[in-house]
Order: sequence, then structure tokens, then C-alpha cells
Amino acid sequence: MTDLTKIPVTVITGFLGAGKTTLIRHLMQNPQGKRLAILVNEFGTVGVDGEILKSCADANCPVENIVELANGCICCTVADDFIPTIEALMALPERPDHILIETSGLALPKPLLKAFDWPAIRSKITVDGVVALADAEAVAAGRFAPDVAAVDAQRAADASLDHETPLSEVFEDQIACADIVLLSKADLAGEAGLAAARAVIEAEAPRKLPVLPMTDGVIDPRVILGLNAAAEDDLAARPSHHDGADDHEHDDFDSVVIELAEVDDIEALVAKVQRLAREQHILRVKGYVAVTGRPMRLLLQAVGERVRHQFDRPWGATPRQTRLVVIAEHHDIDEAAIRAVLGA
Repeated sequence: MTDLTKIPVTVITGFLGAGKTTLIRHLMQNPQGKRLAILVNEFGTVGVDGEILKSCADANCPVENIVELANGCICCTVADDFIPTIEALMALPERPDHILIETSGLALPKPLLKAFDWPAIRSKITVDGVVALADAEAVAAGRFAPDVAAVDAQRAADASLDHETPLSEVFEDQIACADIVLLSKADLAGEAGLAAARAVIEAEAPRKLPVLPMTDGVIDPRVILGLNAAAEDDLAARPSHHDGADDHEHDDFDSVVIELAEVDDIEALVAKVQRLAREQHILRVKGYVAVTGRPMRLLLQAVGERVRHQFDRPWGATPRQTRLVVIAEHHDIDEAAIRAVLGA
């Protein structure tokens, strides 16, 4: 690679818990001879996704090539965070061959693409492609259905349904900006679910897009890397609900960090997290749990009532502390009520 060659950047977007981090882990393990760098933008102050990826670092993607930005959406902090971070990655002794950006699950991808036109970096990097992940099982269940006749009938009967929810807009913007869509957790959706999810995606997409199933983040890297989309020069083909706005806000969503004592009963904690989703409409819970009598820390991640957990590594010198990030739409964040359920 010469200094005049633009470094390709793949933007990986997708709703909360769609499997972005799992996909990046797979790409790290199958780099196709490329030296990778990764920029992770999280919503909330506890960097769970970044920690997961750093635990997988190797010669093709060393720890110093994995950068976390957890103090705000990167498309809202371009000058202060995004540009300096990209410049730092390009200044590494061994310049990366490819950069992966994992956006926050709440991020609108198009404003990020506009940042690639900033004079400081536009001659040095290019958006190789935008990969959107969609939870096949959730989409098949109609949680982000297009404006079909049934929805129109509901709107006619209920004035409160005149406007789509912020979650729908985020989902639609991610699909509209994509070069390829991966339907994650295909094994949970089944063939009928995949067909239903694919129909929803195709109805939302402003143009014909490849829509591929994926399980456990496994996809041939050649399918999603090397697209040569130059997406920053193709913004007109990527419509957004927020086109024409000078900026965008994330006030529709909020997060709270809950610290707990050591946990004796993992399944009891899981039941509490599921209760939060069921009763308080919590979208996402993620963090680390200190389990009594266990030297390993427990990684817990929840999307709605679906909760996954595993012991990932010893606490070592890290303080044993249970810290969970709880994310929901702004009006659903009631810290006192969340603490009451979790017993904080």
C-alpha cells in the first residue's frame, strides 16, 4: 500500500443486539491476510463490546488497533473524536489495511458517511461499504414492519399511530444506507422467518440489496469486504428520514448504569432482566457480573427478553464489580424503577 492509496473502511451498523460484535470477531479471526483496525462506538459508558473485541486481539489486529469511543455518537463528535481517532489509526507504525467501524445500535449511519468528506481525512480513507445487520427473528415478528395495509388500518383507527416510532426510523435509515444486509440469528428464525424478514427488508430498501442469512457472525469475509462502494460519494442513493436536517439528536434514547453487589443466583438475575424488558420496555442490557465464588467474570447481554451470558475471563486485577448498562427509549428510562427490579 502506498501513501496515496485510500484505506478502505467498512461501516457495520444494525439495531441493538443484532450481532455486530460477533461479526467483527469472526472477521478478526478470518482477516484474509489483512491487517485490521477497529473503531467501536458504544452507547453508554461501560465499554462491553470493545472489551470483547480486545480479548480477541492478535497479530492481525493488535490491541492498539482497537479503539473505543463511548462518550457520544461519533457522527455528532466528528471534530473532537472521530477525525483524531482515524488520524491516530493511520499514523500507527504499521498502517492498517482495512478499518472496521462498529456503530452504536442507535446510530444513524448517513451522518457518519458525511464525516468522510472532512478535509482532514477525505483523501486518505474511503467507505468500502456499509453492512447493516438485522435480527432475522425480530424482523420476521414484524417489529419494524413496512407500511402495509394492516398498519394503515391501525393508523386510521388510532391517531397516536400517525408517526412512526424512533426505533422504526433508526431501522429504516440503517437499511436505506446499506450496501448489503445480513439477517443475523438465522438459525432462530428458520426458513419461514428468514423469508418473512427478507420481505420486510426488500420493502424498506430504496434499491435492490443483497440480503443474506448469517448465524453466529459467520460469513465469508470476501462477501462483505472489498465492496469498493465509495459510499461517501453516493449519499443521494441512501435516503434518510433526517435528510435536510443540519444535525440529529439521540434524545429519543437514554441509558443508565446500574451497579450491583455480587450475584449468587445467575438465573434469578436473568429473570429480573427479562422482567425489565417485559414491564418497562427496556431494549438492551449489557455488562459484566461478579458471581459469588467464581473467579471468572460473567458477560451478560440481553436484547428484549432474550438473555445470553457466559464466563469470559478471570477478573484478575480488575475490581470485582457488577455493572450493567440499561438502554431504552428516553420515556421508558425510570432509574428508580429499574433499580427496584434489579435490587440495586
